[in-house]
Amino acid sequence: MTRAGLAVLWSHWRRHPLQLATLVLGLALATALWSGVQAINAEARASYSDAAGALGQAPLDELTAPDGIPLDTYAALRRQGYLVTPRVSGPWPGAPEITLRGIDPLTAPPEAGTQAYVGDGEVLARMLSQPGLLLAAPETRARLPEDAPPSLAAPGLASGVVLTDVVTALRLLGTDRLDALAVYPEKPRGLPPLSEAPDLTLRRAEDGSDLAELTRSFHLNLTAFGLLSFAVGLFIVQSAIGLAFEQRRATIRTLRALGLSLGRTIALLASELAVIALGAGLLGVALGYAVAAALLPGVAGTLRGLYGAQVSGQLNFDPAWAAWALVIALVGAAVAGAQALWQVARMPLLAPAQPRAWAMASARVLRWQALGAAALLTLSALLVILGDGLIAAFACLGALLIGSALALPPFLTLVLKAVSRLRMGPVGDWLIADGRQQVPALSLALMALLLALAANIGVGTMVGSFRTTFTGWLDQRLAAELYVTAPDAETAAEVRALAEARARAVLPIWSVETTLRGQPGDVYGIVDDATYRDNWPLLSATGDVWDRLAAGDAALVNEQLARREDLALGDEIAILDGWRLPIAGIYSDYGNPEAQAFVAAEALAARVPPEPRLRFAIRIDPEAAPALAQELLEKTALPPAGLLNQAEVKRRSLQVFDRTFLVTGSLNVMTLGVAGFAMLTALLTLADRRLPQLAPVWALGLTPRRLATLELTRTALLAALTWALAVPVGLALAWVLLAVVNVEAFGWRLPMRLFPGELLRLFFWAEVAALVACAWPILRLTRLPAERLLRVFANDR
Repeated sequence: MTRAGLAVLWSHWRRHPLQLATLVLGLALATALWSGVQAINAEARASYSDAAGALGQAPLDELTAPDGIPLDTYAALRRQGYLVTPRVSGPWPGAPEITLRGIDPLTAPPEAGTQAYVGDGEVLARMLSQPGLLLAAPETRARLPEDAPPSLAAPGLASGVVLTDVVTALRLLGTDRLDALAVYPEKPRGLPPLSEAPDLTLRRAEDGSDLAELTRSFHLNLTAFGLLSFAVGLFIVQSAIGLAFEQRRATIRTLRALGLSLGRTIALLASELAVIALGAGLLGVALGYAVAAALLPGVAGTLRGLYGAQVSGQLNFDPAWAAWALVIALVGAAVAGAQALWQVARMPLLAPAQPRAWAMASARVLRWQALGAAALLTLSALLVILGDGLIAAFACLGALLIGSALALPPFLTLVLKAVSRLRMGPVGDWLIADGRQQVPALSLALMALLLALAANIGVGTMVGSFRTTFTGWLDQRLAAELYVTAPDAETAAEVRALAEARARAVLPIWSVETTLRGQPGDVYGIVDDATYRDNWPLLSATGDVWDRLAAGDAALVNEQLARREDLALGDEIAILDGWRLPIAGIYSDYGNPEAQAFVAAEALAARVPPEPRLRFAIRIDPEAAPALAQELLEKTALPPAGLLNQAEVKRRSLQVFDRTFLVTGSLNVMTLGVAGFAMLTALLTLADRRLPQLAPVWALGLTPRRLATLELTRTALLAALTWALAVPVGLALAWVLLAVVNVEAFGWRLPMRLFPGELLRLFFWAEVAALVACAWPILRLTRLPAERLLRVFANDR
């Protein structure tokens, strides 16, 4: 009996291959987006693990000097027996998006992670035998200038990074100074401690796990996107499963009447669902790998722009995330099919044969959905008020989105009921009544569309608010016309002397590393100048903030430090050992996760050892800035990379910003595409079931073409109402992202701005997605033979 029952149940899919394809593709798409996100996260975390041992972020002590370390000093330390290895890096001249990094492959210790870049002995031999050889990821090699030295593909290297020997790096960067010397963990015996080396400062290593911790919020955001996309895909699956179970009501009744027990019936239905889920999961893993490979360069750019994290642009297959993808496919299928299996288990033996049984069950579900939506939306509001921490913030987002999705069918039903009172004539009244009747059948697809639109509105509003605020903030922070970074103290003095003779002001940019409220941070010394008084973006301040700061009687702190430590105006903060100042102002410092404070330059200089000041901001008439820049390059040893104008700094900053949010835009487009596919599958599967509603109005004189036009109108109306609910949901989502998630993750809050043009654009795309989805079913309707419609009356009882 089991074999016969299984054959009967599987025969349904042979008769309805489109439903089977819908089910498989829906689950495969859901699994693909989820597994793709997990693959990206796994690759990023593997890169962090490698970076924890790489020279740029090594868990090794480092020797540094204010104006860099000469190569001769490195050679002398090695000859004395000290176990040190050099490090130098900087933007590639003429291609600032590429970072050039120089190492000594023979002296770099295993802890430096060089083996991850150099690889086997053959690559090392080529580096030694071919001076000037560059190592770069394949996508980075393609962006190298034509006059670059010979290069070799290194797939394990992060995108945007070029590795070479230290001598070649110094030559290409136009400098003769190393950034630092990394120190081996092993300490040579009989030699004085390196901390006593003259003109060098020993900087203790930082925990290599900081990068992974810093990016935790980004990966949590990415995981939330993956879950949202998975949920949207599951709506397709649940719709297909629900329709299949409804169409097999009579089959299930017959099998039960012939002696197949309820338990065995449920087991057979569950087993066929598991087989389909396994096949769809395997397809989803393959699609997920392709999605991850396509998105990984954008994610790498995001992580590099936000956190300076170097992530490989090449995706490696990891069986762990593939196995989890299969598990999540099985779990998703179980969740999507649970309701249908529950209804089969609870209905009496003959109930599935009753035509309205499933519809009555759907009506009861609709009432429970309204109650569930109210509970979840209330929970979301309570989490905003009472919640604390990043997990609570994302729980708030989850409750908001799920509650809104559950509220959509009752919302549509109420709005259509209100519209039906307008009395628009027989055809109009039938159209609205027909729309109300189709809401339960289309609810899952419309929920998917709602979530996709809300995510687009929320993330788009967040990114737009961020970009608008960030652009205005850059205009304030980058008030100077020229920014100079000198390679050494002598060049800095020449630059300063020449600039002071022609510029309105030359403002030093220098800082001291310290600890602020137990956190590593920087204290900047600034001079009293109108540049700061007129432009610096203060969030809150005392009335005489700049006078107190210039007198050395107060300090400014950035928003991140103030929020993390719950600091307010008037609170005291320890700047250096034995030096405490009251806080007179709090300023915005977007994108910087570190603690930071500003004090008077003279007061700071009196408390720290003297050191060269190599960075300056030059205030000059904008028309005269290009001439001064050219003069500085011609008359001093300032390298071209050490001089930037205001426009160039803004351009680079906004370029990094745009790369930062590239992946969110891609995921938004994918989610909207999946929602459109959900609409298509729902309308296709409902096409045959619509005949009993369409046949009577056809018999009354409406042509198939007119019916197709009404179907288009109904679909467009439901999509418009879904968009109308998605707007407040999306704006609420944006507010939570800006005011709750961003504060918990980064320590600063952004003002929320509205973009009506973007809302209208999404309305257009929502209508396009809905109309494209219904194009095929409507085309089939216009070509429907008359006998198919007449057959409905032949079965009328």
